[in-house]
Amino acid sequence: MAIKDMSLEEIVLSGNAACPGCPSTMGLRIVFKALGKKTILVIPACCTSVIESLYPYTSFDVPVLNIAFEAAAAAASGVVSALRMQGREDINVVVWAGDGGTYDIGIQAMSGAFERNTNFLYICYNNQIYSNTGIQRSGATPYAAWTTTTVGGKREFSKDMGAIVRAHNIPYAATATVSYPEDLFRKVMKAKSIKGPKYIEILAPCPPGWRFSMDKTVEMGKLAVETGIWPLYEYENDKMAFNGKSKLIFEGKIERKPVEEWLKLQGRFSNLFKPQRDEERLRRIQEYVDHMWERFKQCRD
Repeated sequence: MAIKDMSLEEIVLSGNAACPGCPSTMGLRIVFKALGKKTILVIPACCTSVIESLYPYTSFDVPVLNIAFEAAAAAASGVVSALRMQGREDINVVVWAGDGGTYDIGIQAMSGAFERNTNFLYICYNNQIYSNTGIQRSGATPYAAWTTTTVGGKREFSKDMGAIVRAHNIPYAATATVSYPEDLFRKVMKAKSIKGPKYIEILAPCPPGWRFSMDKTVEMGKLAVETGIWPLYEYENDKMAFNGKSKLIFEGKIERKPVEEWLKLQGRFSNLFKPQRDEERLRRIQEYVDHMWERFKQCRD
């Protein structure tokens, strides 16, 4: 669906506390346009729990349950059970969590809900840091990235959350980015139609956390796809299908751009270029991305 054909109704209302250029509100607007008002949102501690505004006001025109960092998927499971007891199974129950509440603190509750086959949609908006609490590193933070707790650059590569989720054999898992809203809309619509646990991870480039100009949010997401550092795919019925430019990359119809083109636009990676180029770490990052795509090809073969 083209953007112009999406619903004009806005469930993310004006007056919210998002930063300029915030990818979370960009993504959430598209998600709500796909889900509609028959939605209950479960939000753990994250930027969005502040963006929605301070009690007794709210900027989200749907019911919201704010819950402890580690308990989002468990709380969503309770909401699903309560609705089922009332005979109300036409309501979308959605977890909207950051990478800290998914990769790290909330992974146990998410895994348990997947194992129980809970009928809900788990969405991780991944800005690759604990942004709300001061830009600390998370399990999703890339190798060599500056954060307030990795001032010399993170020493570890991020978790492969996609592989962890796929290992649960849930009906549907996908990746997206706020830079391609039509792709995100379509994937949420598909997830909405599937019974059982679903997972969508949205790359959410964060201007203050990643150290880039607030008008570059969309560009940063597109470059992540074009360099191959963020592949767009869907995993359904044990089969993976790539989407958009990731499909063209996978089929060898276009070349991936060098990952350096993405890195050099972010202040959090300035340590790789100043006072001199760090060829060793730049090489390791490019090799990491190359190896990821080689694994995708091996799985196909």
